[in-house]
This record gives sequence, structure tokens and C-alpha cells, in this order.
Amino acid sequence: MLEEYRKHVAERAAQGIVPKPLDATQMAALVELLKTPPAGEEEFLLDLLTNRVPPGVDEAAYVKAGFLAAVAKGEATSPLVSPEKAIELLGTMQGGYNIHPLIDALDDAKLAPIAAKALSHTLLMFDNFLRRRRESQRRAMNMPNR
Repeated sequence: MLEEYRKHVAERAAQGIVPKPLDATQMAALVELLKTPPAGEEEFLLDLLTNRVPPGVDEAAYVKAGFLAAVAKGEATSPLVSPEKAIELLGTMQGGYNIHPLIDALDDAKLAPIAAKALSHTLLMFDNFLRRRRESQRRAMNMPNR
């Protein structure tokens, strides 16, 4: 996958155009590489994850958000992406598939401040905002009066 993408980048550079972003298949391959990165490729892998996946609701963004959510929850690991870094990267995705994992991270004391900051910069999340508000109201109703 890395060799093919580097070839693609070189071909596009020769034409004077930027490389295409990763597609879902390439992103799935990148996930596997991030789990066990080849020596010397760490920086390139992180750059691909950070800068070469379309934001929002693209299929590659779905794969990226799923991987980062799994890392944040401890369901997947990468020596290159900590749970905190996963939340930070989810916060750069501008809405879409990243919103639900960011909202879930609000329940983790260690990740909540990072998730709150990320969500404060995200505009496209109305349905998830309403879901979270309803959950908060339900919790408040079940709390004893003080």
C-alpha cells in the first residue's frame, strides 16, 4: 500500500497536481500498518492518517473514525496513536463519523477535556447534540435532589 501510494504521489507531482486522498481500501490497509508499523515508516503513516483522509462522511473517513474510536476505547492499539491522540485526530475531522466517538469520550475522565475541546470546534453535529442533551436530562432527572 505504501509503495503504491508513493508511486501515485510521484505521478501526480509530475503532473503538477496534488495526490488524491486515501480511499476506504487504502485507509483499511493503513489501519493495519498503524497497528504494527514498519520500521522507518512511522512519520509517513501518521502523516497519511492525519492529512490524507477526507473529512466528514467519506467512506475513508468512516474507516478512520472507526479505528480512532477503537483506539480511544482501548479496543485497538497502535504504538503511534494513543487514546488521547486518537481523540485529537477525531477532532480534526469536521463532523460526520467522528461525532459519536467524541461524544462517547466525554464519559472518560482522561479523554473528556480533549473531546470537549474537539467538539467545541465542530459545527456539524446537531442530531448528536440533541441525543447528548436528552441523555443529560435523563441523568439529571434520576439524580436525588440536594
